[in-house]
Amino acid sequence: MYRMILNETSYFGAGCREAIATEAGRRGFKKAFFVTDKDLIRFHVADKVVEVFEKAGIPYEIYSDVKANPTIANVQNGVAAFKASGADFIVALGGGSSIDTAKGIGIVVNNPEFADVRSLEGVANTHHKAVPTFALPTTAGTAAEVTINYVIIDEAATKKMVCVDPNDIPSVAIVDPELMYSMPKGLTAATGMDALTHAIESYITPGAWVMSDMFELKAIEMIAKNLKAAVDNGSDPVAREAMSQAQYIAGMGFSNVGLGIVHSMAHPLGAHYDTPHGVANALLLPYVMEYNAESPAAPKYLDIAKAMGVDTIGMSEAEGVKASVEAVRQLSLSIGIPQKLHEIGVKEEDLHQLAIDAFNLISAYKAKEASRCASVSFRIATICSNTASTQVKSPSYPQTVR
Repeated sequence: MYRMILNETSYFGAGCREAIATEAGRRGFKKAFFVTDKDLIRFHVADKVVEVFEKAGIPYEIYSDVKANPTIANVQNGVAAFKASGADFIVALGGGSSIDTAKGIGIVVNNPEFADVRSLEGVANTHHKAVPTFALPTTAGTAAEVTINYVIIDEAATKKMVCVDPNDIPSVAIVDPELMYSMPKGLTAATGMDALTHAIESYITPGAWVMSDMFELKAIEMIAKNLKAAVDNGSDPVAREAMSQAQYIAGMGFSNVGLGIVHSMAHPLGAHYDTPHGVANALLLPYVMEYNAESPAAPKYLDIAKAMGVDTIGMSEAEGVKASVEAVRQLSLSIGIPQKLHEIGVKEEDLHQLAIDAFNLISAYKAKEASRCASVSFRIATICSNTASTQVKSPSYPQTVR
């Protein structure tokens, strides 16, 4: 049996942010709790949404206590602010950080027994849908507007908590590429590679099936064709619109079938080093693809290579693996993504803990698989760090990690 959970309604295209007023009126909402970050306010991106509120006469209250890699405190402060605001729906504007913060706020408001936020980690048994949320992404990568996942930092434990909950998906997704024009080159590159990672990981994950494969292959194709153009010219309307749609399409798939060890390894980098999530994913992706080529998913690599624009006629399976990995690596290099862990400040002595933290995110593994999973993360990390694996003794790992 397969399951697909998607938004109730989604809008796409330049200027579609005007749909905020349409949907709020249709649903009888009276006041918006507007979650965004200080940079989007400073650079006047938030003004584009405020204009919609004011034109439609929708009262609103802004909450901007949002940081990259949002924390438990950001969510808890937001819950208190929402309750004091008198709002009856949330509008979230931003990348994954703003939308994830809004998801956490919306869930806790309607499920107060999870007020500690920590208890939301993993698959939480919430009983009520989150406060109705309209999500407007300003980056083309996370697909937070269409997923049932969100990530919050537990600063006390120095870890990222991955929360999975069908009750948190935004009611409405509004994907307006005009909100993405101000993204700098580096952010465009990182979030675009984040979207590519989502598409590739969920295409080869064991949970993949015909419908998710359809989404992911199209997303890979669109990203391969448009990401560099979006990085080179952020005002290119064709590239921006294509990337805005591609990352959403990737999200439709991965939210429902899952991801892989690129993400389990990337999240600790964000928790320990505050590494941008897209950069961590992009750096790790080719190495993990090489590792996963030994899995039953290997035949799918030819499809990935073809979607990346490679002429695969006459290629063997092994050649397809090599071609797909190289295509991903070349795209990454062409847009300035770091290729080794030391380039983003990772220290060799931290690899042991990073590997264990990567495993801790895979709570579904059986106890006997714990050592293997952590060892795999360590082996890949040593390769990415420019440290020869023969020079580093793989540490021993606990048999059960939760």
